[in-house]
Amino acid sequence: MYLKKYVPVVLGLLLVVASCQPDDGNFQVAPERDRTEQQVVDNDSLLGYFETHYYNASTFDGSTDFTIDDIVITELPKDDDGNYLPLPDPDNNRLLIDELNDVNGILKAYNTVLLDIDYVYYVMKINQGGGEGSPSFADDIRVRYSGNLQDASVFDSAVTPVDFDLVNLVPGWSRVLPDFNEAFDFSTVGGDVTYTDYGLGVMFLPSGLGYFSSSQLGVPVYSNLIFKFELLQTEENDHDGDGIPSYKEDFDGEGITGSDMNVFNDDTDNDATPNFLDVDDDGDGVLTINEDADGDGDPTNDIGVNGIPRYLDPEETESFEEED
Repeated sequence: MYLKKYVPVVLGLLLVVASCQPDDGNFQVAPERDRTEQQVVDNDSLLGYFETHYYNASTFDGSTDFTIDDIVITELPKDDDGNYLPLPDPDNNRLLIDELNDVNGILKAYNTVLLDIDYVYYVMKINQGGGEGSPSFADDIRVRYSGNLQDASVFDSAVTPVDFDLVNLVPGWSRVLPDFNEAFDFSTVGGDVTYTDYGLGVMFLPSGLGYFSSSQLGVPVYSNLIFKFELLQTEENDHDGDGIPSYKEDFDGEGITGSDMNVFNDDTDNDATPNFLDVDDDGDGVLTINEDADGDGDPTNDIGVNGIPRYLDPEETESFEEED
């Protein structure tokens, strides 16, 4: 399935969802808090949210034919003194804290590292998605989504499918979306596209996997973010067209086996252009795509005399460009 690439990659957009740009006029930068300390605060806030909010669980029993609009998260009712009352209609509703537990009744938290900080985030998986494709952290996706804060205020949404490049979104998206599959199928009738059995879920992100100290329109600094989403389609990304999928150009200083889900900090030839945007990764004057010695379309498996791929070795300058 092919997505229309309509957003160029811009280095400064790593922490910005495409529809919430700094030029909205409400962009502010607050003094940086300690990320480790803020993660603790954010996680406590999310746990409190899970204990005091519920969703309409029975709506999703026995079918995959649902949308983000069907997901309703509601705060528990309170008495006159502001104390929370029991869960209403427990046959049909479920507390988020219970929904997010694993089979052993233990809250299932996901862990990731960003800027050397350990982060915890949470995912409610309503439908895995019946398609074969799942995006990598650097691929293109087609989604419908809605983003809100813990107070239920909506700051961003797409009522019709939109295409994004995951490297341009807040870091939480590149952690969550690869765990879902795209739609099993789609059909077009009268110009309208209908998707069936797609990935459907909700991600709960600490501010460090969102905008952190940068405010956006409708998003104060250090805000936890909640996104409902439908993963409709995905397409592998090769931003520089060098024959190497962008996710494979994330080395993390450990050769081609390392990965920190950040393609912006891998620059083999130190020319200020990261490898995933650099058509000549080792700066030897030979295009990476022309260092594919065996002609199989994959330069990563062409190992030179120094034991590393030719396209990463400035001493390997032989070109295997195909003649017209």
